[in-house]
Amino acid sequence: MQQVLFYFSVFVVIATVIPFIRHDYWIFRVFEYPRLQKLVLNFVLVLLNGWFMPAAIHEKVAFGLLVANLIYLVYLVMPFTVFGRKQIVSSAKPKDDNNITLLVANVYQDNRESKKYLDLIDKCDPDVVLMVETNLWWQEQMDVIGERYPHQLKMPLENTYGMIFYSKLELRNGNINFLVEDDIPSIQVEAKLRAGDWLRLYCLHPEPPVPQENPRSTERDKEILMVAKMAKECELPVIVMGDLNDVAWSYTTELFGKVSGLLDPRRGRGFFNSFNTKYFFLRFPLDHIFCSADFTLAGIKRMDSCGSDHFPMCINFQYDPSLKKLNDKPIADDADKELAEEKINAPTD
Repeated sequence: MQQVLFYFSVFVVIATVIPFIRHDYWIFRVFEYPRLQKLVLNFVLVLLNGWFMPAAIHEKVAFGLLVANLIYLVYLVMPFTVFGRKQIVSSAKPKDDNNITLLVANVYQDNRESKKYLDLIDKCDPDVVLMVETNLWWQEQMDVIGERYPHQLKMPLENTYGMIFYSKLELRNGNINFLVEDDIPSIQVEAKLRAGDWLRLYCLHPEPPVPQENPRSTERDKEILMVAKMAKECELPVIVMGDLNDVAWSYTTELFGKVSGLLDPRRGRGFFNSFNTKYFFLRFPLDHIFCSADFTLAGIKRMDSCGSDHFPMCINFQYDPSLKKLNDKPIADDADKELAEEKINAPTD
């Protein structure tokens, strides 16, 4: 039994160390995802090792590393619990002309439970709806909301990277872009709040670094950081949303926050794991909604499954620049900026 515990302990420690290798190949990046899972497994192994008491020197060393690893994982997880510091302060006004409610949903292209999404839209009553993995069939099913959501941008595709966008709010300067790959779209558009202020929205769904999609994270990281740079240079309030195919705590997402100066509403509130709906023990926060420091948070909720492998996310921001100084805005140093530029300029296949 002690030998089994030893090998499992070594594996968990190695799985924690591997993400320190800043390589774009998927095998180095995939170990960034299961941070909470590693913490739970590490905790169980510490208990079991304490019960069976390691005797050999190598077993005692492994147990010591396991304890240190547990402390480190707790430190990493803490920002995404209620004990962590909130990046964005809460708002007491869930309904106001300065509020904007957004619904983000990866529908899973082969899913046919479109009525559940229509019911969800009725329930959430969002101002903006972004749906990804949408092909022409999905567009046809969702177009029934067109009367309530007259402002639209659509790029249905059959490659699981289609994107449709519906808005109650007036839009301008809407563009569908292909920032990195010619079959992976993104949306850039400006929306007008009911109070009259304009803001800019960026909608993304880059490829994940997995063997069946793309063995490298280069293209994903490049697109995410290109948008981070655009958001930083934008003079309007900014919201970035979509399925980024990256976890909230990865070094790429953290670099995105520093370069863009955008805030993550999950920090200090919870994980809000949006993927995978089918396996509760393999869930990660892949669907993101970031905002500039001009906003406060009126509400955030992971919605019920609608037949997809992703849970939809619904979030309510209030535009309130008077409280900007209360938000914990991330800042990039020279090393962060240099790394971002290196990734933005990296060659792609």
